[in-house]
Parts: sequence; C-alpha cells; structure tokens
Amino acid sequence: MKNYRACWALGTASLSLAISAAFGADDAQPALGRIPTRWAKEVSPTNALPEYPRPQMARAAWQNLNGSWDYARTPSDATVAPTTYAGKILVPYPYEAMLSGVGKATPAMERLWYRRAFTVPAGWKGQRVLLHFGAVNYDSTVSVNGQSVGSHRGGYDAFSYDITDALEPGANEVVVSAWNPVKDDTQVVGKQRRKPGGIFYTAATGIWQTVWLEPTPPAHIADLKLTPDIDTQALHVAVVAEGADAETKVTVSAMDGRRTLASVTGAPGADLTLPVAHPHLWSPSDPHLYDLKISLIRGGKMVDRVASYFAMRKISLGKDAQGRTRLFLNNQFLLQIGTLDQGYWPDGIYTAPTDEALRYDIQATKRFGFNLIRKHAKVEPDRWYYWTDRLGMLVWQDMPQCYGKNLDDDAKAQWLTEWKAEIATHYNHPSIVVWTTFNEGWGEHDVASIVALTKQLDPSRLVNNASGWNDEHVGDIADTHHYPEPWSGLPEPTRAAVNGEYGGVTMRVPGHMWTTDVMGYGATLKSRYGVSKRYQELLKTAYRLADERGTSAFVYTQITDVEQESNGLLTYDRAVIKPDVAIITAADQGKFLPLPPAPVDPSVVVPTSEEEGAIWKYLATKPADNWSGPAFDDAGWKSGPAPFGHGPGGVRTEWTDTPGDIYLRREIILPAGLPAKLDFEVFHDEDIEIYVNGVLAASATGFNSAYAALPLNAAGRAALKPGKNLLAVHCRQTSGGQFIDVGISRRE
Repeated sequence: MKNYRACWALGTASLSLAISAAFGADDAQPALGRIPTRWAKEVSPTNALPEYPRPQMARAAWQNLNGSWDYARTPSDATVAPTTYAGKILVPYPYEAMLSGVGKATPAMERLWYRRAFTVPAGWKGQRVLLHFGAVNYDSTVSVNGQSVGSHRGGYDAFSYDITDALEPGANEVVVSAWNPVKDDTQVVGKQRRKPGGIFYTAATGIWQTVWLEPTPPAHIADLKLTPDIDTQALHVAVVAEGADAETKVTVSAMDGRRTLASVTGAPGADLTLPVAHPHLWSPSDPHLYDLKISLIRGGKMVDRVASYFAMRKISLGKDAQGRTRLFLNNQFLLQIGTLDQGYWPDGIYTAPTDEALRYDIQATKRFGFNLIRKHAKVEPDRWYYWTDRLGMLVWQDMPQCYGKNLDDDAKAQWLTEWKAEIATHYNHPSIVVWTTFNEGWGEHDVASIVALTKQLDPSRLVNNASGWNDEHVGDIADTHHYPEPWSGLPEPTRAAVNGEYGGVTMRVPGHMWTTDVMGYGATLKSRYGVSKRYQELLKTAYRLADERGTSAFVYTQITDVEQESNGLLTYDRAVIKPDVAIITAADQGKFLPLPPAPVDPSVVVPTSEEEGAIWKYLATKPADNWSGPAFDDAGWKSGPAPFGHGPGGVRTEWTDTPGDIYLRREIILPAGLPAKLDFEVFHDEDIEIYVNGVLAASATGFNSAYAALPLNAAGRAALKPGKNLLAVHCRQTSGGQFIDVGISRRE
C-alpha cells in the first residue's frame, strides 16, 4: 500500500525540466499547467502509449504511429490539407491536453489537421497494410500520400482503413483532419463542453487513442465474437474473415495456461461451439481468463493467426430467497458496490498518460473494496477493458450522452450508429455486464425500441434503459439517482432495483485542485476523518437498503475529482487519497470499523455541521419578537440537525418553503479566554441575521455557495460569555436554492 498512498513528489518546475529533457527541440512538448499526474514525466515522443492497443485480437507484427505529428488549424469546412503547419502535437493526446504539447482551448469552429511520415517495414511485403485509429473526436478524414482513404464520424469507436494501394516505396505521408464542434444538442459528446463548468468538462479534440499499422494476409481474420454459456459449459465463437473463399476454414483452440482444453474447426462466420468442461468461472474475486488461439486455414495451410482470451461468466436476473428480483452473477446474487468513473485526466483530458496510469484507477477502485465501475459518459480504449477483465472488475458501460430534447432523424441515426459500434467493439469483454442506453433523460429518445435492439444485438447482457430520472419501464434495471444518501425503488417482477448514483462527498485538497471554484453534492468536508465518517454512514444506509428493499447495486460518485468537481475519493492528479483506506474498504464490504478520534482544529470554536450535524431548534413561521434571546421559551419548536435547506449540499433537515423564513436556536458552551476577534463560518442562501444572546452579531444579504467567514461585530462579541450562550439565526428565502448552517471560528 506504500506506493498506493504516495503523494506527488515533483513540483511543476521540476516536472517541466524532466519532460523538456526527454523531448527534442523539434518535438511536441507537453504544455505544463495546473496539476500533472506523476506519470506525466514518463511521457515522451518515443514513449507515448507504446503498448499493443488491441489485446483481444493480437498479432505479433504491428507498428505504433504514436509520437510527434505536425499540426495545423483551418476553417471547419476546409477539405484540402494546409501547405504549412503550426507546430508539433504529441499523438494520441487531445489537442486541449497539456501532454499533447499544445494544451489550448477547444477549436470548435476550426478543423484540426495532423501530418506525419512513416515507412512500412520491408518484411510486410505482399501483405495488406491496415491503418487503425482507436478513436478520433469527432468528424475525421484520412489520406495517405495525398489519396483519400476514408472518413469517419463518431468520437468513441475504433475504425480502420486498408491503405495498401495508396502506399509508395520508402517514406509515406499520412494526413488526418478532425473537427469537434462540441454541439451538445445533436452530437454524442458525453461530458465535453466548449466552456467547462459544473458537471461538464474540457473537450478532447482530435486523435485521442493509439494510431497504428498492422500487416495482414489477403485472406485474414477481421473480427471475433465470443459468447460464454456457463449453463451448457461452452463458448460460442464466430470468426469474421475477409478475403476467404468456400474452402477457407477456421480453427479455434481454448487454452488454460499451457493446457489445451478443446478445439473446433468450421467455416468463417459460423456459430462454432467450443466445449469448456467444468469451467473456472470469472468473477471480481477470481477473474480467471482462458486463452484462445484462432487460425485461418486455406488450402491446408495456416494463412493467418491471432491470439485472444475469454472468460466463463454469466450476468442475469434472478430471485432471492424472498422472491425479489436481483442481479445475479454466475447464477448467484452478488451485491454490486461500485463507483462512478468518468475517465478524465488533468494532463491528458480523455487520454491516460500511460498504460500504468490507466490500470492504476482500476487497481485503486479494487483496493477500496469495490467490485463495480460504472463507466460514465465515455468509452475507453480497449486496454482499459483488458485491465478490468484481467484485474476483475464488473463494468456498467454508458452510451455517452447527446443532450438534445428533440433530436432530428439525422441526429438519431448518428446516435444509433455510434451505439451499435460501441456494443460491437466491446462485446467480447467479460467485465462488461450492463449496457446503459441513456443517463438522466439527456438526449433520451425512442427508448423502448433502442432497448429492444440492444437486447437483440447482445442478449448475453443486461440493459439499463435510463440511469436516473426518466425511467421508461423497459429493460432489466430500474435505476434511481439520489444525492447524497443512497436510495432506490423496489424491485419489480422483471427488473432489479439499483441506485445508479449517490454520494458526491466533497473535500478540497489545496495543491491538488484543477480550480478553486469547486462543486460537489454534499457539504465540503475538511479532513480525512470527516470523509471517512461520512462515507461509512452512506454505506451503512446502502447495506440497509440492500437488505430491507432488495436493492441490487450502488454506484458512488466518484472515484476521482474531475476538474471543478472535488468529490472524488482520489484527487484529480491521483496523488492524494482523501479517506482512510481501511475504513472505506471495510465499508464497501459491509464491515464498519471503529473510527479513530476526530481531529481537533484549534481554530474552531463552535463547529459547523459540515461533518457532524449539530441539533438546533427550528421554526418556519415568525415567532415572538424576543425569539433570539436566552429567556425565550422554545419548547414548542421542532428539533433537527443542520444544515437546513433543500436539494444537494449535505442537507440534513429539509426546509422547503419558497419564499419563506426559518428561525434557528441553539445553546452553545464557550470556554474562557476566547480571542477578541471571532468570525462566524456561514453557508447561507439567502439573507441571514445571526444573534448572540439576543444581540444582533452579524448579517448578510444574498447568498454564498460555500462556507465563508462573516465577522462577528463588536456588540456580538461583547455579548459572548464563558459557559452557556444562546446562538440564534434567521434566514430569509425568496427563490432558487436554500441552505443555512452556522459555526464560529477564531479569526486568523
């Protein structure tokens, strides 16, 4: 756990020197800014994501085209490549990312151009040469040696071109253009925005996954479709081949280590059944993978061969002992405890700096005791799913959102094209167990038909028709979003009940923040103790709901901070773990360890209710004029824990009158020897008056969006005394949000 807890050791200046030394003068150099991760120093033009990008259909021969490319910008409607280029960009990091060497604002009104030279190895002679793109955002064209080889639209799916006929002896040139308009009303954009803020983040324009070359024989294996069936102890295999004739056969062999389990031979495209007797089942606690060898046989000779892997696992609905519909893994109920993962990086935006970094987030999630990741509003590179397969992590895969309320036919057709590609591309990964078509009603359309099509394309997995808000009552899952505490509906006869988002506990960590203008879904906590305690409280509620209501899964928001959202268990740069790991890990497993003593902050005189809900007497109608003094009788008032208000923000007692007033009273005990100058710590929405022993001690109009100091005036300070004091608050609400909480601290 030592490395897991390690904090970022290099300052920005040291990192700048380290990276500059790794780059040549003419190479694209990462634009240093904000908060790089510790992996940024490992990135260079010769070491930009060098790993093989397609582990589920691997060939020995390939050539990585990641590295320094020339780049330029033109008007978005340009169809001809520019004659001059502006500089260097490091592929595959997005234009906006510091690791790209550019790191500028999204060029939404312009087309981005890339250019580089490459040489095809002499040993590839006589073979077809494929040019692969992991993903390019969003509307792209590709040419080789001035010859157009294709165009593609969609920012999340892989695509390829056979460039053999465009190649020349020796040096060749590839030119790629990409336009990312970031039109959230018609485009599948996920969380990308031209102007980030709130729950939306920096866009990722252009090439953002690996670009590579691959030689194949004229007749070759083009794709695989692997479907495990643990009930019949078999793997169903379909091998797609290109250039095959009627005599071409495929042979598929399953391996467990060095031991061959079974082999089957048949025609390309046929449904081949490979027996897997007494299968070793895959699960998060035991992610066992089998190897596959697939050969293409023509004229009695093997003409192509690829390596793959698979797992024997089943995701389904089932009934528990009480007859409630539950999520089953391998024919048994497994409570799924997960985290939301949006896949953003402060230095790479959409692209993890290194493969180690990509793996780290999954490992961290697993070490926290989670068995599920909801991949939210984004699709990852194949290697991310490879690591979830290998490390053992269930995945609920979202379709990235389009936000239009009334999509036209063209937008719907493009959405569906991208959804089909997402399913087909990732069909073989055993870690993926749920497809989520829509999130919170954003861009939601034709839900019933899309769910039916999804089930037709992939009957082996479950479908969540809508995560949160607009449930069309189709699919396999009824998904509730509820902040900050978890909640869900009840299971239905044919649908399991889940809580697809909750939590959002916020903690700022200075020095590890993208911006100081942060947002979250709960009160801003100040300490590891506070985050650990609050998280433990949330998980106690989750496990109670699992028992009492039959909820099958819970997804906590979120694993890391993302730009202005400071509600991660890890900071955005992955340098600081906010809660106590042991407490979080135990809570995720339904075990609730004793908390250590709460830390003492010497600046705090009367704590706010950020971390512990202080009990106040309260009234929502105007009381008698002497209500703020110690002699007033408040026996008829209600009691409840602060903060008071409505909506996100850590509210513990609902106050919903709009317009309306709330009156609060609380007895506090003060020590002798307090300093002359004190501040109230106040989070108020809207106008506020604070009294000490009946004396007006402070007031403010309007509202704030976080706890802030409000000076205690001289009259209020004079009214304070050692021992018992009466603290009273009046808050007036007219419109918008509402929230009130008050504490006292020593002025710095």
